[in-house]
Amino acid sequence: MKKFLIPIMIIAIIIALYEQVKADKNVYVMVVAVVIFMFGMMQLSAKTPSKNQDKDDENV
Repeated sequence: MKKFLIPIMIIAIIIALYEQVKADKNVYVMVVAVVIFMFGMMQLSAKTPSKNQDKDDENV
């Protein structure tokens, strides 16, 4: 999944940056690209363990 998300996120950001530089900006394309990037970041950060995981295990 990680190998699939990272290229999609990079492509979305490149598209958003390209749209931002153009003279006639399409806001919808930029919004979709940012939403795809944020969704990918959410999926990647969900797999990162919490710093407080050890403390939570002790309280159980």
